[in-house]
Amino acid sequence: MLMPRFARPLGAALALAALTGHGFAQRIPAPNIAPPPMAVPAVSVTLSAGLEGDASLLRSGLVWRVYADNADADKAVLVRKTDEPAPILTLDPGAYIVHVTWGLATGTRRVVVGQTPINEKIMLSAGGLRLGATLGDMRIPKDKLSFSIYVTANNDPQGRVIVDNARADEIIRLPEGNYRVVSTYGDTNANAAADVRVETGKVIDAIMRHRAATVTLKLVANPGAEAIANTTFSVLTPGGDTIREAIGAFPSMTLAEGDYIVIARNGGRVFTQEFKVKSGVDRDVEVLAR
Repeated sequence: MLMPRFARPLGAALALAALTGHGFAQRIPAPNIAPPPMAVPAVSVTLSAGLEGDASLLRSGLVWRVYADNADADKAVLVRKTDEPAPILTLDPGAYIVHVTWGLATGTRRVVVGQTPINEKIMLSAGGLRLGATLGDMRIPKDKLSFSIYVTANNDPQGRVIVDNARADEIIRLPEGNYRVVSTYGDTNANAAADVRVETGKVIDAIMRHRAATVTLKLVANPGAEAIANTTFSVLTPGGDTIREAIGAFPSMTLAEGDYIVIARNGGRVFTQEFKVKSGVDRDVEVLAR
């Protein structure tokens, strides 16, 4: 008897079944899938700052910036910024650069965050500078004063300005060191300068002493007469350098003690008068229209 072309002998079928398990279906093993990695929890980092030699903490005026410490990055990546005096930040494990400013004083610390909370305290070498000025024995009102602070620069005795238009009686926070302070009384040439040293943990009071006075310029037809309106005034040094220009009937200005020349222009005519400024003596300067 002939068998079908594709039929297998019974013995071969039984052998195949024995190799493949139950029946003729092949068993496929389950894939080996790894469990997802467990997330690493963020860690709290407490920051604080103080002044060297002082155990207490600074409670105001601080600004904190935290950057990721990634050497492969083109520039530092800011991850946190806060002006809280003692912030508690939540950061992922890794390396960071912590930067704090207190006025112009700064501090930097590299911090490595691991598995446990950490506390970092940065100590600053800084102090304060409080400025004022006098004219004779009288304090000059603070709204008439402004100050500039300089640090020494190479080949420049004046130095590089680091604070401009500072106000009187305000505490200016600075790194410990030597500074040059220039005080301006009014808005012309009444200046005074002094060298001061800021020490860590101390507030230094620096009082500048001015020698100046306020003058009121007038163009008059006769001594004691009414001022002529719409007059242009130019105040010059004896050497011809222009100190100040003003327009009006009687402009006022504060000038350093010394000798000056005033030129008054009105109606196409020009008039000249020399005058002297004596410290603490405010007065009118009359230019005769003759």
